[in-house]
Amino acid sequence: MIGPGWAGDPQPARTHAREARARRVAVVTGSRADFGLLKPVMAAVDAHAELELLVIAAGAHLIPPADSFRDVKAAFPVADSVPMQKPGRTTRPDDAEALGTGISRLTRSFRAHEPDWVVVLGDRIEAFAAASAANVGGWALAHLHGGDRAEGVADESMRHAISKLAHLHLPATPMSADRLIRMGEKPEHVHVVGSPAIDDLHAIDPMPQADFEQLGSPRAVVLLHPTGRSIETEEHVTANMLDALESLGLKPLALTPNHDPGRAGVLRTLTERLGHPHPHMRRERFVGLLKRLALTKGVLVGNSSAGLIEAPAIGCRVVDIGPRQNGRERPAGVLHADDQSKDAIERAVLDALAAPPCDPKAHPYGDGLTGERVAKLLASVDPNNRGILAKLNAY
Repeated sequence: MIGPGWAGDPQPARTHAREARARRVAVVTGSRADFGLLKPVMAAVDAHAELELLVIAAGAHLIPPADSFRDVKAAFPVADSVPMQKPGRTTRPDDAEALGTGISRLTRSFRAHEPDWVVVLGDRIEAFAAASAANVGGWALAHLHGGDRAEGVADESMRHAISKLAHLHLPATPMSADRLIRMGEKPEHVHVVGSPAIDDLHAIDPMPQADFEQLGSPRAVVLLHPTGRSIETEEHVTANMLDALESLGLKPLALTPNHDPGRAGVLRTLTERLGHPHPHMRRERFVGLLKRLALTKGVLVGNSSAGLIEAPAIGCRVVDIGPRQNGRERPAGVLHADDQSKDAIERAVLDALAAPPCDPKAHPYGDGLTGERVAKLLASVDPNNRGILAKLNAY
């Protein structure tokens, strides 16, 4: 179904005959978070007889110690790597400089590899840089998870800006598809495919009990990312969260926050209170940890999108803190501590522990077949068709 419903069998290209060579699809990944979601899409593209996968690793993947870049290389051949951010520089002006670097470097990469499609996901600066380079440079752009709402640092602005640059829209939910159409995108270019974050969950086993015990058998896993506020505010909110967990006697395992503005405040408080947070964790291990946490009736606490997509889909209890995910569709059962005080977080955690886990059947983000749908669309929709490349508001 085209438009605000689920995508069915993609329609064949309407004008140009299929090229003799495989259609080149450049998938740009910029962080451990979007790589975990893009991995099923990359695998489906790689397996499609009429597509050639080009993986471009950019941005946060290249920040030392670059553990996530090694994960990308272990999974797929990397056609190019594009450094953007500089280590230790995480202010918003630093991100703006990195964005400019990314646009320039990604343009050179696209020129060298001449992709037929450029594929990005979400709202990070790496995706925005790739979208800008593709649109201005004349390469067809496909965007996953467009139309979502999430306040983040500047996520809401960048996600919708990427949508206005994109030529093919691959939203995760009917609600997001409807939002794209109301933004003026042509309904025939909007295909609901679900979230690729759901695709591989069934194939990942719970973390072995012995590994879970080595991590301290936590009752709470903390994944708190910065939200672009002052260092002092980030420290205060992080301390409130840890105070709430301590008051409830819940032993936490903290994971390293991402490289967004304000990171220093979150990281410093976690380190002072708990020791250095657990470093980068491969997606399979992270999902396995959440599955083990669900079995032990623990809770994921923080503000990651994983708390609204992956965790509820596997029945893990979740407490979402603060405004970072404001506006995003929430599965029933995800508790929210909006004012970020110790008392509010404590109440939300208590409610989450007492409530039944989220029902995976009521999850709004799809059925686990997103990668396959995306590959079929990229193979069938002609990226050279002027009807795709010419951007014109539908209203």
